[in-house]
Amino acid sequence: MSDRIEEALRRARESAAFITVTAERARREGPGPLVAWKDLFDVAGTRTTNGSATRRDVPVATEDAPIVRNLAARGAVCVGKTNQSEFAFSGLGLNPHFGNPVNPLAPDRVPGGSSSGSAVAVADGIVDLAVGTDTSGSVRVPAAFCGLVGYKASIDRYDRTGMQPLAPSLDTIGVFTHDVAAAVRADAWLRGAPVESHETEFRCVVPTGELLDDCDPAVRTAFEDTLAALARSGVRIDHRPLPSLGEAQELMDRHGTLAVAEAYARHGHFLAGPSDVDPLVLRRLADFNAAGEPVVRAAQAGLRDRLVEELAGAVLLCPTVRDPAPAVAPLLADLDVMATANRRALRTTMLLSYFGLPGVAVPHGALPGGLRGSVLLSTPSGDDDRLLAVAAAIWPLLAEG
Repeated sequence: MSDRIEEALRRARESAAFITVTAERARREGPGPLVAWKDLFDVAGTRTTNGSATRRDVPVATEDAPIVRNLAARGAVCVGKTNQSEFAFSGLGLNPHFGNPVNPLAPDRVPGGSSSGSAVAVADGIVDLAVGTDTSGSVRVPAAFCGLVGYKASIDRYDRTGMQPLAPSLDTIGVFTHDVAAAVRADAWLRGAPVESHETEFRCVVPTGELLDDCDPAVRTAFEDTLAALARSGVRIDHRPLPSLGEAQELMDRHGTLAVAEAYARHGHFLAGPSDVDPLVLRRLADFNAAGEPVVRAAQAGLRDRLVEELAGAVLLCPTVRDPAPAVAPLLADLDVMATANRRALRTTMLLSYFGLPGVAVPHGALPGGLRGSVLLSTPSGDDDRLLAVAAAIWPLLAEG
């Protein structure tokens, strides 16, 4: 185990996926899985930068966040703190201060964000498990772009103490793994609970309309191949409208998103003058619509209730992202192109976050350029045990397909 730890530490030091490497801690921990933490969680003895140059000199954390303690109690080996979009506020995963994590599937493509370093650390085989956060897609999107399983939990699934917030009514915690069974184990460990497996009968619904119609042809083909594989394995899949999704998307298109509104409340002061903040972050903060926020917030509870009724116990099934991971170079050359790509990357997952849905992104199929397709399973808030059970049941079916 010590040789594996040393190799992981060496690779972490050389990788833009990491901001901080916790070598001394790693050498005294174990003998469990190697783990990395998005650098917005407190890990004792490290600075919690939140991916921002504005926090380079904050005091080091004096204690671990509760979920860090829970994993340590299971023997997890903390390799370090991972890179991310600044303030966790981008779906692309690039960082002008600490470097851009490199997507192992396609080095010229973005890794997805905001939990980019966490995804890359797992996809590149440096660690077994990485923990990130997901407000508008920040676990599900990089899982899709890097070919991983990404589980975004319901908002109250884990203790969020010791975690830098972005949009507190939407911020959730999630994990990156290579398979669903590992995500189920990680979920139990993060909660300090025993690992349990559940069997469940299930059916799925694919929402007709924008969530599929707006996809890149290659993404749509990979998704339809996924549906065919599941149908051959006996999974019941219905295709029908879920009107609440369309109404919520139209509402946010007109009035803005809660993620931007709550991020503005925390970071909007950076717009007041010159600052060393990512231009994409500033662009998104400037999108805040003060008049629209109460309209979007007032409709949220009713729309959530309606979606539960429309699902009628089914699991929502859709492509995790609408496009393959975009190339990095054009984004760095043009902020407008970057902003458009960011909106596209987050459009599906941000919508589902508005409804509070936990989700599991599962890789399946191939896309051009060495990338993977990704299917997203989602259930109503609080239904995580069933969601994970369905993901565990679907995982071998996709492998057979």
